[in-house]
Amino acid sequence: MTSVVSSPARTIRIGSRKSQLALVQTYWVREQLQNRFPDITFEVHTMSTQGDKILDVALAKIGDKGLFTKELELGMLNQEIDFAVHSLKDLPTNLPNGLTLAVITERENPADALVVHDKYKNKQIETLPTGAVIGTSSLRRLAQLRHKFPHLTFKDVRGNLNTRMEKLDAGEYDALILAAAGLQRLSMSDRIHQVLPKDISLHAVGQGALGIECRADDQEIITILKAIEHKQTRDRCLAERAFLRILEGGCQVPIGVDTEIDGDNLTLTGIVASVDGQKLVKDSVTGAVEDAEKLGAELADLLKKQGAQEILEEIFTEIQRGSSSIG
Repeated sequence: MTSVVSSPARTIRIGSRKSQLALVQTYWVREQLQNRFPDITFEVHTMSTQGDKILDVALAKIGDKGLFTKELELGMLNQEIDFAVHSLKDLPTNLPNGLTLAVITERENPADALVVHDKYKNKQIETLPTGAVIGTSSLRRLAQLRHKFPHLTFKDVRGNLNTRMEKLDAGEYDALILAAAGLQRLSMSDRIHQVLPKDISLHAVGQGALGIECRADDQEIITILKAIEHKQTRDRCLAERAFLRILEGGCQVPIGVDTEIDGDNLTLTGIVASVDGQKLVKDSVTGAVEDAEKLGAELADLLKKQGAQEILEEIFTEIQRGSSSIG
C-alpha cells in the first residue's frame, strides 16, 4: 500500500466526460487509486464537452484541438475538480497554463481494429470488395487507408461506440475502423474482426493509454497519482507527444506513430499523410529511452525535411475551407 500525507477524511474529485467509455476509464482509475489509498474518498464528477455535444459535423471541421478536454480543464482551474481522466489521444500536446500531465497509465493495445457487418465476416480489410463503405471519424485512419485501399469508400461516423455499432449492424456501413483499446475496455473484444497491422495503419499519438491531468502546483494530488503510473507507457507516449507537438498537429490531422522499447532503447516510427492518401512520408529513429522526448523532436524534424510540413499546411488550408475531402 502506498503512503501519502493526507488530511483525515480527505475527498478527491475526479473529472470525467459522460460517455460510456470515458466513465469506464475513469472508474478504473478510481478503483486503482482506492485500492492504494483506502482512507481517501474518490468522487467522480461528470461533464459534457464540446466534442460530446457536436455530433453532426466531422471532427476535423470543428477545428478545435481541445474538443474533449476544455470543460474538464476549466473545472480544474476553477477548483471544481482535482484531476481529470482523459483518453491520452484526445489530450492536446500543449496544456493550459497551470495544468500538467501528471501520469500516464499502462497502455492497452494501441492498434486500430476492423469491425465488420455480418455479411463480410469472411473478409479482411485487404479483401473487402470495391466500393465497400468504411466508417471512420479519424483523418489519420482515412489517409492511411486511402493510401493502401483506394478502391474502398470512406464515410464519416460519429457518436459513442454503441451508436456506431448500431449504424454498422443496420447496414449504414460495411465496416468500421475503431481503436482496439476502446473495444476491449467496453468488453466488446468479440467485435474485433481484425487488428490492423502496422504496415496498414500506424496508431494515434497516445492511443490506448490514459492521461491524468491536474493542477501543476497540486503536489499532493501528483504524489497520489504517481502510484498508478506505468513507466514504459509514459516513455513511449512522451516520445509520441513530442513528435506531434513539433509538427503542431492536433488529434485531427493524419499523423500516425508506433513505439517499441527494447532494453534501454526506444524506436519511434512516424507517418504524415495527405487526406487523399496520395502523399505519405514515413521514417524511424532509435535512441536511449531516457531521451524519449528528444527522439520525438528528432523524428519530427526528419519528416519535415521529407515534406511533412507541406502536407500538413495543405490539410490545414483544406480544413479552413471546409473541403468535402475532410471527413
